[in-house]
Amino acid sequence: MGRCRVNGGGRRRPMISMTGYGRSERHDETVAVAVEVKSVNNRYLDVNVTVPGSLSPIEQPIRDRVSQSVSRGRVDVYVRVRDYAEELSVRVDRSVVSGYLRAIIDLRDAAGLEDPITLDHILSFDGVLKTERDADADRYWRLVEPVLDEALDAFGSSRSVEGARLLQDIDAQIARVDTALVAVRAAVPQIEEGIRRNLSERFREVVGDSVEESRMLAEVAVALARFSVNEEIVRLGAHIDAFRAACRRTEPVGKRLDFLCQEMHREVNTIGSKSTVLEISEQVIEAKDALENVREQLRNVE
Repeated sequence: MGRCRVNGGGRRRPMISMTGYGRSERHDETVAVAVEVKSVNNRYLDVNVTVPGSLSPIEQPIRDRVSQSVSRGRVDVYVRVRDYAEELSVRVDRSVVSGYLRAIIDLRDAAGLEDPITLDHILSFDGVLKTERDADADRYWRLVEPVLDEALDAFGSSRSVEGARLLQDIDAQIARVDTALVAVRAAVPQIEEGIRRNLSERFREVVGDSVEESRMLAEVAVALARFSVNEEIVRLGAHIDAFRAACRRTEPVGKRLDFLCQEMHREVNTIGSKSTVLEISEQVIEAKDALENVREQLRNVE
């Protein structure tokens, strides 16, 4: 059973959930890297990456790697890196120092003081010293990439597990629709015969026995056509088959399944509007309830 490649992993199983979670971390005496990936359902793909400010150059490679594995959903990626060997550079913000000096001198002159301004005074103010980490983007990408891949593999596995559960639930609901269709199909001949008999009797009551049999049958056939649901039954059956086949495809199928669900709902509604016979109405209610459950589940299918 195939499943699409996820970061060099195996193939994916059919039906993937848009909800998932994965985490991985690696550390040694010099560096610690942790990556967390989680997602929720969304109409389109929306990848959000959070990394330390000094590692902003690797945001796009991370986003590209996620996009290779996911086609829909909101995906949040959190990367944490602690580099014990990293160089920390310190610089003086001269514009901040100048601003503080002017303010201190103005205050001293206004107060009539002659105290000297020392370095301790300047360093006590916020923002005078700026610290920056000297980040090597290529080096950090080499550190983060394998941890990201592991997190994405765990993330993909969780989406597959949830997708399998969704598929099981959806299969059960589609089976309810199919059972209702079988019941409607079985009831139609007897219902049509009853309608035909009633129409014939009413026709004779109106025009009498003098009318030709062929004309009466033609009139009954025209009237019966308005109540016929045979075309809807055929189309609904075809949609069920197409839906089940799509559920087993290896590419993302959420949008196609949603479309097919709408088409099935349309056919069921038409059957319900054409027939007020209790036997069919009960099956229509059953099918509509099942399809509503399917639509709810499909909100989370990629």
